[in-house]
Amino acid sequence: MERERFNEALEEAIQIVLDDLKNKGTPEGYYHRIERCIRENTLGGKVNRGLSVLHSGQSLLDRSLTDAEFRELSILGWLTELFQAGYLIHDDIMDGSELRRGKPCWYKVADVRMAAVNDACLLKSCIFVILKQRFHGHPAYIDMLELFQDVGFHTELGQLCDTISLAEPGNMNDFTPERYTFIATHKTAFYSFYLPVALALYYMQRASEKNLAQARKILLDMGEYFQVQDDFLDVFGDPTLTGKVGTDIQDNKCTWIVTRALQCAGAEEKRLLCRSYGQPGASHATAAKKVFEGLCLRDLYHQYEQDKVQSLRRDIDAVDETEGLQKEVFVQMLDKIYKRGK
Repeated sequence: MERERFNEALEEAIQIVLDDLKNKGTPEGYYHRIERCIRENTLGGKVNRGLSVLHSGQSLLDRSLTDAEFRELSILGWLTELFQAGYLIHDDIMDGSELRRGKPCWYKVADVRMAAVNDACLLKSCIFVILKQRFHGHPAYIDMLELFQDVGFHTELGQLCDTISLAEPGNMNDFTPERYTFIATHKTAFYSFYLPVALALYYMQRASEKNLAQARKILLDMGEYFQVQDDFLDVFGDPTLTGKVGTDIQDNKCTWIVTRALQCAGAEEKRLLCRSYGQPGASHATAAKKVFEGLCLRDLYHQYEQDKVQSLRRDIDAVDETEGLQKEVFVQMLDKIYKRGK
């Protein structure tokens, strides 16, 4: 029932976009194309980021949400899904990915191809059309608008740092823990974890400086943990569960796996990684993965996960709730991702 009501809010959001396009005199075929782009790139996933806005808003209250609150939080949730959809399109193009959620990436669709670059920009623009139409009268409208802009800049900085490494196979000098933390924090944590909770805080008018600072600290740390999980699953996950074939090794990505491997590796393992990591072809990927297996990266990951989750739970327990922030917001988000397999 909750998911059905949440999905209904997407229909309202799409209608706002369609009405705006019609008002701008957009030819009918084009606005139907944009509608298709929205649906194809937001549906079919777990919508965890979108639901996190709704669930965070609920957790901040000691009562049930009103129908209006449920609807508006759901719309804000779909704006986070639009935000992610646009960046995933660009990410798949830059990475040369084949599959997303078990289907061909949007740019791989026959009648889309490189028009996907502009589609990603349109998805981001749709956020501001919907936000203005639906929340212009909300006391935190400007705060929410600036939040999307700020998080967008963080995401693009992370994407830049993530992409630069693709051009330098064989050079592993920049694969440092510090660089990795920057990428994980900016590319993933800000939009996947901080954005949904900050939106709920702004909507519920509980976004005090103290609450935002507490949320940011915990959620950026949680987001880095989430990215480490992604990196592990890219190499060691089951594609039938993850919905995509991992390409981080071939793409020369700065990941937790390779940075941790370099910390543990001896001269011979480093030589083998320099020869195989970032090189095209399955044989090179297999050779790099063999080095990872020899360095017991699976065991190191499971130890990392145990330590990180214990640390996050200590931080959550220490949250000050006096200004309306609730520990349950963070408990729910951590429970969703702990020991995930996809």
